Amino acid sequence: MLEALVPRSGTGKTAKHEEYEKDCGFELTGFSDADYAGCKDNFKSTSGGAQFLEYLSLSACCAQVLWMRTQLTDYGFHFNKIPIYCDSKSAITLSCNPVQHSRTKHIAIRYHFIKEHVEKSTTGLYFVKTNYQLADLFTKALPVDRFNYLVHRLGMRSLSPQELDRLVKSQ
Repeated sequence: MLEALVPRSGTGKTAKHEEYEKDCGFELTGFSDADYAGCKDNFKSTSGGAQFLEYLSLSACCAQVLWMRTQLTDYGFHFNKIPIYCDSKSAITLSCNPVQHSRTKHIAIRYHFIKEHVEKSTTGLYFVKTNYQLADLFTKALPVDRFNYLVHRLGMRSLSPQELDRLVKSQ
């Protein structure tokens, strides 16, 4: 289970040979995905039937988003409703349903706090098709074209080793 938080800022280089473009707005957005590319042949999700894993991942992502929101508040950034994108409609439905069914008792109470934050509107849950799931960049081994597409969608650019050498030498 891995969640990715993507603050969009003009802070420059990151550690993984990626760079945010300058002058882009600062947003706090969560992307939740519970799969680690279980199928090594085609990198597709293999945990499709285990909706509660997506729900637990969504809950953990919510906790991390709220922690980051608290940290950024100390620096003067304020966020109203933080969007979290998930590619599991069942996890979103479970999170947005105010009624706790007997069928969800096996999920620990500590994970149900996401329902409270959806009701309070501190987070908003949105479905994203798997093709547009930005969390895949951090949770799956991807073909080069798919990797470059997702990097571009995050407003970043991927630098080749040659570009990195030129960048280091120019400074």
